[in-house]
Amino acid sequence: MRWLAVDGIDGSGKTTHANWIRAYYEERGEKTMIYVHPSSRLMGRLTRRLLQGSGIVMQALAGTFFIVDVFGSLRHMKKHSSEYDNVVFVRYLMATAYLPGRLAKIGYGFFVRLLPVPDRLLLVDIDPGVAFERISARMEEKEMFEDIPHLIKTRKKVLSLADGSWKITDNSFSDADSRIQLHQILAYWDSKSQGPR
Repeated sequence: MRWLAVDGIDGSGKTTHANWIRAYYEERGEKTMIYVHPSSRLMGRLTRRLLQGSGIVMQALAGTFFIVDVFGSLRHMKKHSSEYDNVVFVRYLMATAYLPGRLAKIGYGFFVRLLPVPDRLLLVDIDPGVAFERISARMEEKEMFEDIPHLIKTRKKVLSLADGSWKITDNSFSDADSRIQLHQILAYWDSKSQGPR
């Protein structure tokens, strides 16, 4: 089974990329499962609700529920891994970039040691202004990090956390350009391995 994580700031197009990944592998006859975080399970719904609030307490509670939600996905993935050729986690390790200041780097290091790490890590980068336009177009209640200053700060932290194990794609332009970049990355990864494990 291939395991991929798709991370990036709010509005970067993570779920869109996950769906493109599924389409890419389904064209090859492979079955792909996508876990989006926060999920639609109870802990994910609570996380989303808390993110629509403000303040450090709401942020801390949202972070706690997010972690529990991710553990739920890890358990489900382990139980059902034989059913899929590919599993994609949308928002995983880079969620630590939403921690304040230097805690982002500490949190990232902690989770890389604590959690299993996918062998394929994709960071969907985007200009914060473009991300904000996409968030605004959703017509949904905004979350606490979905404004220009937070998007700029979070993007800076995300890029600083992305070491050489991350492949980075720029989703600031057209879908066609982004899909070309993604397909090149997937083809590169696939050339380095012998299909799903």
